Amino acid sequence: MRENVFLFRYVYKKVKNMSEGKNSKQGYSTDELGTAPVGRLVIKLAIPTVIAQLVNLLYNIVDRIYIGHMQGVGAAALTGVGLCFPVIFLISAFSMLMAQGGAPMAAIEMGKQNPQKAEKIMGGCFGSLIAAAAVLTVLFTVFGEKLLWIFGASENTIGYSMDYMRVYVAGSIFVMLALGMNLFITTQGFTKFSMLATVIGALSNIALDPLFIFTFNMGVKGAAYATIISQALSAGFVVVFLTGKRTKLKLKVKYFIPKIKMMLPIYALGLGPFVMQSTEALLQIAFNSSLQKYGGDIAVGAMTIAGTVMQMVWLPAQGIGQGAQPIISYNYGAGNSKRIKLAVKYMFIIACAYMFTLWCAVELFPQVFIKIFSDNAALYDTATWALRIYIAAVGIMGLQASSQQFFMAVGKAKASLFVALFRKVIVLIPLIFILPHFFENKVFAVFLAEPVADFISICVCTTLFAVVFRKEIKKIQVQESERLQGGSNGN
Repeated sequence: MRENVFLFRYVYKKVKNMSEGKNSKQGYSTDELGTAPVGRLVIKLAIPTVIAQLVNLLYNIVDRIYIGHMQGVGAAALTGVGLCFPVIFLISAFSMLMAQGGAPMAAIEMGKQNPQKAEKIMGGCFGSLIAAAAVLTVLFTVFGEKLLWIFGASENTIGYSMDYMRVYVAGSIFVMLALGMNLFITTQGFTKFSMLATVIGALSNIALDPLFIFTFNMGVKGAAYATIISQALSAGFVVVFLTGKRTKLKLKVKYFIPKIKMMLPIYALGLGPFVMQSTEALLQIAFNSSLQKYGGDIAVGAMTIAGTVMQMVWLPAQGIGQGAQPIISYNYGAGNSKRIKLAVKYMFIIACAYMFTLWCAVELFPQVFIKIFSDNAALYDTATWALRIYIAAVGIMGLQASSQQFFMAVGKAKASLFVALFRKVIVLIPLIFILPHFFENKVFAVFLAEPVADFISICVCTTLFAVVFRKEIKKIQVQESERLQGGSNGN
């Protein structure tokens, strides 16, 4: 505890110094998005966003580590919390609808030298997040238990699921503001502040989890309280920063009421990541219900571990894309094709190298990852082979992650939406129910659906990216040529 106190004091001093402008190297000028060397800039922006994604993952991983090692009930409790994933994904999905729709739009407006429009976009997204949180809290509070039974709960796990879900849903407004508004810090180039917002919450969660779970003897419910309190601290930091002196775009009350005409294109752009995240909820329901049918609670528990490891691989890849996104969006708005091509090139190289490396690690040493979450012998045996099957195509998923981020960065809502729907709804969910009819080992067949769908989706997504990228670069190059000709004629 003493070490935690010193750590929090250190973080507090760093926040105070940065907010007062005592460290001039913190933050990043939006002008540099259009002038600084692209390779160095992508790395500089990507490193904090990757760290932020890893730290953000700690919110859930730390919970599952402690819960999975609860004496005597760890396996059942871990499975019960895993059944709450669809609810967690849906809450995150609405955050992504506003954030990943609004943040690129705001960056494009900054590239066009229109900061007031960017502030209106940010304010409208803030108001939308609050409204969505209120509606979701009521719906999940009323219908939560019925949904958990549909998700694959059993008599052994429903109690743990309800304990976790009730608390998490009650604090959904903090989750949505922390996830949704933090991206508006990133899109301005302040990736270190964005990372710090996440670190504050994660450190709090690490400190509070054992306190609530074991010291106060609150079990699964204590893990949920620790998560929500930590998210509230993150959300508070984000709001304070976006209303402070350092931010380029200020959060203003007069813009909180969303204007439909302005917000519709934002919702359209955010629909892609919203569908990706919300269909993740449908995906978990399909996986859990099928695995409960063919393998019982142990198979569902193995899915909880496999899904968590997939997040450990996938979220940092998203962080790489989010680091490159402000550069792509800004220069797309400014009409600079050379910098767009360079940013996309570095994004693809870094994301592909990262995902291939992590894939090798998990395939070679799955036991290392499984032991983090549980020592239960039956769960360990099932999860070892299931994890290898589940992540079999992850080594080349950097292609899809980068393609999807490009669509978001340049405002291609339809392409982003199509990719999101294709992989999960059109391919993966049907395969979960179809493949067990062709294999004797039904549980194996359910896990096999993931890599088969991943491979098909990667082929389709990268082909679409090649077409859209070529078209957009050509359009910008024509505009650049016209500007040059106009300038020569003026001389």
